[in-house]
Formats: sequence, structure tokens, C-alpha cells
Amino acid sequence: MTTFSRIVRSVRAFSRELTRLPIKVEAPIAPTTRRLKLGLALGGGFARGLVHIGVLKALEEASIPVDFVGGTSVGSVIGACYCAGMSAGELEELARAARFKDFARWTFSRYGFCSNDRITQFCARVLRVTTFEDLRIPLAVTATDFHTGEAVVFTKGPLVAPIRASCAYPGMFHPVEIDGRSYIDGMLAYAVPTTPLRAMGAERVLGIYLSAHWAQNRPPRHVFEVIGQCFSIAQERMCELWKKDADLVVEPNVNGFTYDGFDRAKDLIALGEASVRAIVPQLRTMLNLPNPDAIIASLPATIPQPTTQPSVVA
Repeated sequence: MTTFSRIVRSVRAFSRELTRLPIKVEAPIAPTTRRLKLGLALGGGFARGLVHIGVLKALEEASIPVDFVGGTSVGSVIGACYCAGMSAGELEELARAARFKDFARWTFSRYGFCSNDRITQFCARVLRVTTFEDLRIPLAVTATDFHTGEAVVFTKGPLVAPIRASCAYPGMFHPVEIDGRSYIDGMLAYAVPTTPLRAMGAERVLGIYLSAHWAQNRPPRHVFEVIGQCFSIAQERMCELWKKDADLVVEPNVNGFTYDGFDRAKDLIALGEASVRAIVPQLRTMLNLPNPDAIIASLPATIPQPTTQPSVVA
């Protein structure tokens, strides 16, 4: 019995000691909200595609980083320049001097009225790189296999030939040969290349769609407007194929701008800027980016003064 009593007293003493020990309660860890990766999908539109420069200007002004770019047709040209390191301001200067002759020459071949081989010289003059791997921002360029209709996405290797292929508008430009395959405009594969951006790792995708008919309530002026109008109708009917992979779609109103209206670069760029500025708050929320106004409001109104005078050493 004596032994049992000693055991009971020991247990009670041990229990009393436990109650005296401080219990450390871990504070719950607040979930961190990281910025989501943005993919920017730039659709085709020839001269109307200068809108994309305004889009990039507005994103730069709002300090919204772009992690991936996808380009179709003219979107591939502007996308390549931006991913190579050109700023939106530099692109704007370039656009003001650009004309149709910088990208194409008349040939009247049985394959098309023009060749876009001048894109090679244009890229050599303005791009600072020659391969996808050298780009600062990952880029996807879309094209369409002429024989099979397969959608092809270029993300590595030489850069210029895929850009030419993506810009090879059927009937206007000759198909472009790459490694024994003939390619035409990426518009037939992805009017706006949102889907390739998802495959590259984009967590949020912003699509820029330049929807406009070539003939505005009047008879077509020439065969290019006939071809262009037909493809414009087809694009409208295929929108759901790429919109399903877009979190946000911007459709600047490019009605009234012609496919070859490079002389209206200033207006097209301004249109792109205005279209994206209108959705900047929505973009910030979508990407988990803090609102600049909220950050400023959280700062102290005055700088606290030191409580003691600093010592001065003579």
C-alpha cells in the first residue's frame, strides 16, 4: 500500500508541474497570395494589329508584367519584337514609319499576289535575336499546315521563318516552306492563340481580338477584300474554339480601319491603350496584383520624427 501511495503522489506532482508550463500557441499562418502568370494572346489583323502596341503600352504603364506571349499573323511580329526586348515606346516609333512595302512585294505568282520575304529583312533590322531560345519572354507563334490543316505552334528554333509562315495570308501571300512542309497564316489555326499559352504555363490569359469585316456595307473593291471578308466571317464562327482558354478578352473596335492602313498607326495605338486601360482594375484582381491606390493609402501620412537628437561629431 505504501508503494501504491508513493506512485499516486508522484503522478499528482507530475500533473501539477505540467499545469505550470507555458503552453505555446502557434498563430495561424496567413495564406500568401502570389502573382499569377499572365499570357498575352495577340490575334491577327495586318495593319489593324498595330492596336497591340497600344495594349503593351497600357500594360507597361500599369506595371502589369507579361510572362508569355502568343502571336498569330501580325501578332507574331509585334510579339517577337516585344519578347526580344523592345519596349512599347520603341515599337510605337517603329510603327509610325512602317508601310506595306516593308513586309511584302508584288510577285503575281500562281501561289499568291505577294511574297512576304521582306519580313526576313525587317526582322534582321529590328530584332535583336534569331531564335526563340534567345527571347527574354517565352513566345508561341502559330501557323497552319497547308496540306493537312493542322494547327502548328512554334516555340523553339529559328524565329523568322515561323513568323513569315504565321503571316502568310492565303491568296495574298505565298505559303512558306519550313523543313519540307508548307504553312499558311496562323489565323486558320488560332485566330487568337490562347490555347498554346495555357500549354506553356500561363495561369491567366488575356486575348486581344481584332474583329472587323473587310467590306463595310459596300461592294468589295478588289479580290483581297473578297478573300478577307470570307475569312472574317469564318473567324467569327470559330471564336468559341479559342475563347474557352481566355480568362479575359478585349475586342477593340477597329471598324473603319483598313487592313493596309499603316498611316493610321497613331490612332490604332491609342485605341489599344484605351481598350486595356479600361480593364486594368479587373486585370489586377485576376492576377492577384495589389491595387496601387490601396498601397498608397496604407502608407503613413507623415514620416515619424526621431525621438532623440542625433549626436554630432565635430
